[in-house]
Formats: sequence, C-alpha cells, structure tokens
Amino acid sequence: MGLRSGRWLPRWEPEDARFWASTGRRVALRNLVLSVLGTPFWVFLLVAATAGAGGGGFASSMAHVNLLFPRRHKGRALGLNAGGGNIAVAGVQLVGLLVLSTTADPVHVIAVYLPLVAAVAVAAALGMDNVPGLARQGPAQRRAVREPHTWGLALLYVGTFGSFIGFGFAFGLVLQSQFGFAAAQAAGLTFLGPLLGSAFRPVGGALADRFGGARVTLAALLAMALGAGLLLVASSGARFGLFLGAFTALFVLTGIGNGSTYAMIPAVFADRARRRIAAGAEPEAERAEARSLASAVIGIAGSVGALGGAGINLAFRASYGGPAHSGAPAFAAFLAFYVVCVVLVATVYLRPAARSVPEAVGEST
Repeated sequence: MGLRSGRWLPRWEPEDARFWASTGRRVALRNLVLSVLGTPFWVFLLVAATAGAGGGGFASSMAHVNLLFPRRHKGRALGLNAGGGNIAVAGVQLVGLLVLSTTADPVHVIAVYLPLVAAVAVAAALGMDNVPGLARQGPAQRRAVREPHTWGLALLYVGTFGSFIGFGFAFGLVLQSQFGFAAAQAAGLTFLGPLLGSAFRPVGGALADRFGGARVTLAALLAMALGAGLLLVASSGARFGLFLGAFTALFVLTGIGNGSTYAMIPAVFADRARRRIAAGAEPEAERAEARSLASAVIGIAGSVGALGGAGINLAFRASYGGPAHSGAPAFAAFLAFYVVCVVLVATVYLRPAARSVPEAVGEST
C-alpha cells in the first residue's frame, strides 16, 4: 500500500528519522506549501482589485446601453442592465452560504463564478457591438468632471445605489448587533434585501420612462426618508417587526431610486440640449454632446455612488461601537442625508424651468 489512501495518511511518524528521511519530509513540505497558499490576505486583495475592474466593466456596459437605446426606452433598459448585474450581490451571498456550509473555504466561492465569468466574457466578445461615441470617452469625461450636474447626480446616486449596496452588506451586522441574531441566522435573511433591490431597479427605470426620472427619484427619496425615520423609531424601541418591514421597504425603494436616477442622467443633458437648440445652437452637435456627457456621467456617478456603501458600513460600525451601542445615530444620519437629496431634486431638477421641458413623456433626442 502506498503512503496515501485517498486523503488519509495510513502512517505518520515524523519523529522516526528513517521515516522522515524517506517520505515524511517530502509530504510535510508539500503540505506546508499548500497550507501557506488554504488563502492569505494578499489573495483577497487581488480578488478585490479584480472586482474593481469588474465595476469598471459595469460602468462601461451602462454607458454602452445608454448609447444604444432611444431616450423613451433608456430608463427601462438601464434599469434592466443594472438590476440584472446587481442580482449577483444576492447570488454571491447564497453561493457563499452554500460553499461555507460544505467546504468552509471562502475562496471556493470564486471557483464557482470563474466558469460563469469566462462564459460571459466569450459571449460578450462574440455578440456585442461597438457603438460610435464610446471609443473617445476621455475628452467627454474631462468635460463631465467640470460639469456641476455630474456631482449633483452623483450625490443622488450615493443616496440610492450607495444605500442599496451598503444596506445589502450591513443588514446581517445590524441584525446581530441590534437584535442578537446569530451569524448563521442573520446570513439566512441577508440575501433577501439585495434580491429585492435588484428586482426593483427595472421598475424604477420603467416608471422614469413614463413619469420622468426626477419625479420618480423624488418620490423614492421621500419614501426612503420615511423608512429611515421608521428604522430610527424601531431601533430605539427594539421593535423587530417594524424594523424588518422598514428595512425591506428601503431595499425596494433603493432599487426604484437606482433605476430612476440612472434614467435622470441622459434626460438632464437631453433637456439642456433641447433648450440650447431652441436658442439657436447647432442641433446635431448639441445632441452628440448630450449623449457623450450622459455616458461619461453614468460612469462617474456609478463610481462615486459605490462609495456610499462604504459610508453606510462605517456609519453602522461607529454607531454600534459608540456610546449609544445602537443603530439609531446611523439611521438619523441617513435620514438627514435623504432630506438633502430631496431638497436637491426638488430645487434643481424639478424647478419651474425644468418642469417646462416635457421630460415625463420621454421624448427621444
């Protein structure tokens, strides 16, 4: 019989000098090398870096979809693209639970996704088309950085997408800290929030196509402010039913707000182009500039918006680790931020001059 039978060593006597010299040293060194590799921290840093590259690919795909579709369909198309992509947040949590319950090695989650990533990469290379206008985004992005609307829209996206991604990953921590859930119990509920938020992104986009992105975003943010207020009440009184209901509603509302905010971006620049054309500017140049700026701003807003997720997690950690030992200070901060976003939409994007433009009907430029 050989030294190994399956994964079991039939004999292991490292203190026996002859055994060590003949076979033990070789086997021990092999296991040592592999042990150094069961996943050091630098591997997770590398995975995080590739995830960042994936985020860049997502921003690129949103700009791509924005150029492909007419304005009257942009909200629905952008919402579907974003919502479909973000379902992976719920998916990776479910896969993670399954993997950790069977192998206890988180690196195996990556192995599950590698074949899917490779298949999608091949399909995209063979089936997607390059759109004129995406090839020279550098100048448009530089102009977008100097555009005030870029940062206003990015702030709104911090409120919607940042809340979605932040709540998605903090929900389990909140259940453990606020209501004493065990880690396994909290993990069983964590995936539901991202799943709901992702599913409602296309709904927000479709509503924006019909009623106007600014109107839908304003309604979503008002409701999010109400939800944050209910969470503040629930956390102060340890009312789990109210807490769970308000958190669930917030996930739905962030999804709707995600879709409608993305739909606002091309609408804002298309409306401005129409006003300039009405004032005598050259139509084709203004429409091309609107499309270029919208695509650039979509990428910038997506990048900035993701920072909101980190902010939410930091706020929760500071809140539960502070003197209050409660999520109440964090929820109060979120409520204040949503109010700021409401004021921004109401005063800038729904001001009388903007309402004179027929945004709600979703005209194509």
